[in-house]
Amino acid sequence: MALKKYKPVTPGQRFKVISAFDEITTNKPEKSLLCPKKSSGGRNNSGKMTIRYHGGGHKQMYRCIDFKRVKDGVPATVKTIEYDPNRSARIALLFYADGEKSYIVAPHGLKVGQKILSGTGVAPDLGNTLPLGEIPFGSVIHNIELRPGQGAKIARSAGSYAQLMSRDGKYAVIKLPSGETRMILCTCRATIGMVSNLDHSLEVSGKAGRSRWLGRRPRVRGVVMNPVDHPMGGGEGRASGGHPRSRKGLPAKGYKTRAPKKNSDRYIIEKRKK
Repeated sequence: MALKKYKPVTPGQRFKVISAFDEITTNKPEKSLLCPKKSSGGRNNSGKMTIRYHGGGHKQMYRCIDFKRVKDGVPATVKTIEYDPNRSARIALLFYADGEKSYIVAPHGLKVGQKILSGTGVAPDLGNTLPLGEIPFGSVIHNIELRPGQGAKIARSAGSYAQLMSRDGKYAVIKLPSGETRMILCTCRATIGMVSNLDHSLEVSGKAGRSRWLGRRPRVRGVVMNPVDHPMGGGEGRASGGHPRSRKGLPAKGYKTRAPKKNSDRYIIEKRKK
């Protein structure tokens, strides 16, 4: 997962640091696993802008990722490691022994030609998916389900992982990437290893144009708006804007937005670190 730093031959390349894409083995995705991805530009069905700072960007096709891994006992061979424009992690194309193909989020260290499995009674090796009740303590895991059969919801982005700390009855105690420690049912599944593309957080785009390619339009600060547009707008000269607030008037720093009696609180042992 090497990074590539450019020589400053142009202003846009002076600070540019991006992935070297060393682990990518092909630039042609599997056509049967592609589906169209519509771009709304932040507009609703009547054409009104409802989400700001969205729009433009390169046209993309969505890669259908298998987050459930329910083909139990059928060995799969890793055919390719690919780039996915829809996520920060790399994806791997699997060829199953029965002829089926699927994409998964590639764990760090997965190689082409490697064989992986899913289901109960599977060895806790890199890339294998098995219930939390069968994973050894201290294991590094990703793609964790919150409810059995729901599909992976936790630790899916580049470089993220969680750790299985212990088990208490029918629950497993997991330390999440945010620092939160919570209980998840032992029948939920997880994949061994951490997510690929570890250096993603160290990348520097180098110029505003790269954000536009990704569909991100310039974000305007509240303090430079007029009072009619934002609670922090207005004032003479470069006014600070008063108390930090969102456009809707909610306090932006230190204000707790989580519901005080949220149902999932009873599964949280230690809250995430601030």
